[in-house]
This record gives sequence, C-alpha cells and structure tokens, in this order.
Amino acid sequence: MTAEPQQGNWTLGLLLDLFDVEPDGPDRFIGKSGHSAGDDERQVVEGTQVLAQAIVAAAKRFPDKSVRSVHAVFTRAVLVGPPIVLDVDVVSEGRSTATAIITASQSDKRCMTFTVFADVPTPDVIRHHLPKPDVVGPGGANACEMPMAGRQVRIVDVVDINSPDEVGPPEVYAWLHYEPVPTREDMAKALIAYFTGHLGISTSMRPHEGIGTALSHITVSTAPMTVTVSFHEPVRWSGWLLYTHESTQVGAGMSYIRGAVHTEEGELLASFTQDAMIRPMRTTDTSIAVEARL
Repeated sequence: MTAEPQQGNWTLGLLLDLFDVEPDGPDRFIGKSGHSAGDDERQVVEGTQVLAQAIVAAAKRFPDKSVRSVHAVFTRAVLVGPPIVLDVDVVSEGRSTATAIITASQSDKRCMTFTVFADVPTPDVIRHHLPKPDVVGPGGANACEMPMAGRQVRIVDVVDINSPDEVGPPEVYAWLHYEPVPTREDMAKALIAYFTGHLGISTSMRPHEGIGTALSHITVSTAPMTVTVSFHEPVRWSGWLLYTHESTQVGAGMSYIRGAVHTEEGELLASFTQDAMIRPMRTTDTSIAVEARL
C-alpha cells in the first residue's frame, strides 16, 4: 500500500523472512510487520507484503494443495511494528480443492482480507497461454531505483517511473531479477505476488502530464485497494521475470490495472489485477505526517 522501506540493509533475505509466517494455534498464523522504520521513513506496510504472507499461510494450512488464486482487499493500513495476525476461516476443504478467507489483523483491528483458492494440479487436457510481449530485454531497459540487495529492477522505455514528466501510454513493462530464487513453491508464489502492487498506480498516471507517484501522499492520495493474483502451474523460473502492467481505466478516484508475469523464455507464471485509489489529498489528510499517510 506504500513504497518499500528505504533502509540501507533492506535485502531479499529479510523480505523472505517476513513472508514466512509461523503457526500460532489452529488456523492462525503470526507474521512480522517489518523492521523498525526511522522517523523519516514510511511507517505503512505494503499491502502486497501481507498478501505474500497470506499465500504462505494458506500453503501451510493446505500442505497437500497448491495455491492457485488469491483476491486481496486492503481495508485498513498495517503499520510497521506490531505483529500481523492471520486467521484462516476454511470455507471448504476437499480431496481436490480448498477455499479459505484469511483475515489479517493488527492490534485487534481487522485490516485486510484474502480469499484463497487452492487445488491439486492435474495433467493437462489442453494448454495455451498469453504470449510474452515483444519488448526490449533487461539489457536494454533502464535501471530503476528500488533499493534491495538481491533484487534488480529495470523498466522498459521509462527513465524515472515516479516523475510527473514521464508521459507515455498507460502501460509499463518491468524486468525483475532475484538472487536467490526461492526453492519453496509457496515462497516463490509469495515473491511473485509481492511486486504486483508496485507499479500499477504509476501505469495509470503515465498518460497524464504533470502527475506522477512522486506526488503520492503529498498532493494526491494513492493506494492499491485490491489485488487479485492467479498462478499458472508450474511456477518455476530462473533468471529474469517480465511484469506487464496495463491501465484500462482511471476515473472517479479509482484506477484499474491488469497484468501478467512471464519468464524471460516466455512462460506465463501468473496473471494479476489491481484496483487503486488516486484522489486529491484532503485537508484533513495534510494534518497527518507524510510518513504515516496511507
């Protein structure tokens, strides 16, 4: 729901450690909200971090099944500091499929919900997938300043993704490289889901001169409000991933983004959508410190 921590020691290993929630009794898991933020750093946890934690919780609750889709609704901000409690309400659990609604709470307040569908994959009857877009490879893309040891981000045809001066079509292609790639299936899916909320708002703003995510939490109020991710088995990769973002509509304070995640070789690993808020900053919001704003 916000920018990533800017700590100099922010690493992929620390991120994966946050994802790996621990059981705390029947159908309950506990996750860390993050590492201590300084006074000048964002105090709000990204919604997709909690989405990743919910994926791991679901995988641990249904160990004989594969998480196939998750629909997240980010209702209230989660803050850095107190732990996140994930309660799993099992709607149905059979031999082939399972469904659960996971509620993420902090300090006894419900903050987010995640509807999860899991199943046991079967052999193909038929198979096809959306081709990888014909865009320049990671070597020809522009490095993006998103500091995290163990991760590289490169964006096609965009120099500064946050700048109000970056004007173009409502689409963004981002190459990502992780080292190491998680070997656990649940952690690999959690890592794919984590980045689905990062560039959707920038994609929606891109066609509109004079507005960019550099203005978020200052003159405009922005936040992903929902994310849906579907995983396409098998979810395995090495090397670079291509995240495609397309904003198909923006207006009335909300934007809609759809996207896909391909391997560099062209395999489709996941599809996703996002509903995001883009609204004028209210006068009541400006009384809240920038670091604490949604």
